[in-house]
Amino acid sequence: MLHRNKIPNLKVIAFDADDTLFVNESYFQETEHKFCALMEDYLSHQGISQELFKIEIDNLPLYGYGIKGYILSMIEAAMKISNNTIPVEVIEKIIQYGKELLEKPIELLDGIEETLQALHGKYKLVVATKGDLKDQHSKLHRSGLGHYFHHIEVMSDKQEIDYQKLLGRLDIQAHEFLMIGNSLKSDVLPVLGIGGYAVHIPFHTTWEHEKINHKVEHEHFSSFEKITEVVPNLV
Repeated sequence: MLHRNKIPNLKVIAFDADDTLFVNESYFQETEHKFCALMEDYLSHQGISQELFKIEIDNLPLYGYGIKGYILSMIEAAMKISNNTIPVEVIEKIIQYGKELLEKPIELLDGIEETLQALHGKYKLVVATKGDLKDQHSKLHRSGLGHYFHHIEVMSDKQEIDYQKLLGRLDIQAHEFLMIGNSLKSDVLPVLGIGGYAVHIPFHTTWEHEKINHKVEHEHFSSFEKITEVVPNLV
């Protein structure tokens, strides 16, 4: 379990952004529901969701993570589902959905600012998140949380090599690093794999691509229901 006495050399605490600092996946699901309704003359909602997910995953190596890639994947899915007969008006509607997604208000998760206030000044705080560079910087700016963080890292992916590069830029060792996030696949397992510490704070919805089918057990791993539960273990 996490405890300050058990990680006496801790220097840096990194936070994931989406669904750790502020709401994200709920907005994507809302947009997907609208996309399915838009395309329901061609296929069932379940079939549309499955086709969109497959195209998203196939496109990750090209577009990376983020809303802009998601927009392109929706357009590609619409073309495939309709056998390239989709009217231009529907394409325009999909682009509109994407723009609305980019302009969603920032909804901070409960307890996050309280947690950052408690940890700020005691550790070096950073953001380590996936997604589109411009969009993530915009969201962090609009969130009002930017001043808590020493460094913002928008990563193309969150594999062990990506975290090792981050540690290099921060000039620290893995045992001096703690990652906090909502994804076991992206925020926990790779960090444990390189010798760091990780805390899982679950969010009520998780993108299918971020799910794992096994329990995580590791001496460097902890899980809490609320972000505020981290503070007594570190301060």
